[in-house]
Amino acid sequence: MMPTASRRLAKASLRHLGLALIGLVMVYPLIWLFFASFKTNTDLFGSLGLWPERFVWDSYAKGWQGTGQYTYTTFFLNTFLLVVPTVLFTVASSLIVGYGFARFSFPLRNVLFAVMVATLMLPQTVILIPRYLIFRNLGWLDSYWTFIVPAMLGCFPFFIFMMVQFIRGLPRELDESAVMDGCGPAGILFRILLPLTVPAIVSGTIFQFIWTWNDFFNQLVFISSVKKYTISLALRMTIDSTGGATDWNQVIAMGILSIVPTVLVFFLAQRYFVEGIATTGIKG
Repeated sequence: MMPTASRRLAKASLRHLGLALIGLVMVYPLIWLFFASFKTNTDLFGSLGLWPERFVWDSYAKGWQGTGQYTYTTFFLNTFLLVVPTVLFTVASSLIVGYGFARFSFPLRNVLFAVMVATLMLPQTVILIPRYLIFRNLGWLDSYWTFIVPAMLGCFPFFIFMMVQFIRGLPRELDESAVMDGCGPAGILFRILLPLTVPAIVSGTIFQFIWTWNDFFNQLVFISSVKKYTISLALRMTIDSTGGATDWNQVIAMGILSIVPTVLVFFLAQRYFVEGIATTGIKG
């Protein structure tokens, strides 16, 4: 009969083997995509094999040069200019608004909170035309202000709701102790609660970074100048400008480079991300 320690080792080995196989299945599309960036068009569409029949080594270099007067250096810089302020202001405004809902009593608080939560269900396409008209009248079209200013004003109810849930889970005794030590509302937020809300802040940062970085539709609507194009628009422009002679290995190569920042952000903040999701009650 197999000893208990051996049975546990066998079960653990099977469990890890199963998890490794599931992980490989989930990661396989990315692996295939990486090798596809070295294939010719004929090889790419003529075979499902992973290994290229003939390696094309210059797909990344040629793809980086783009198809017009701007290279992907410009498009990456544009993307960071749009995404970084949007993420920072989203987190800051959501924290302040969430602190207000979670800790203060004021007239119509419950009604305003209900309205804010209701907007979570509102499809973005419903408010697209009003947003476009407002930004046009303000003269903000074809600029990054159409993304940054709404982030400053707390226009993302998902993140506000997440902050409210997290702050409500923090003991009110912390606030009362801070008041006894002479802290005002701002001092309580920035000196007491802010260090404790790091998991929620990191979770919001990751979500907003990935969503804004990968956003195509809104950037297509509000940005029209090629010199202000972001990565997602540049990839589409590369396909359109080459017509039927698209070098798909170059498009795929730039697509792979475009996901590197989001992957790095996720893995660098993974520990806080899991904690933030678990403590805000957003997990499914």
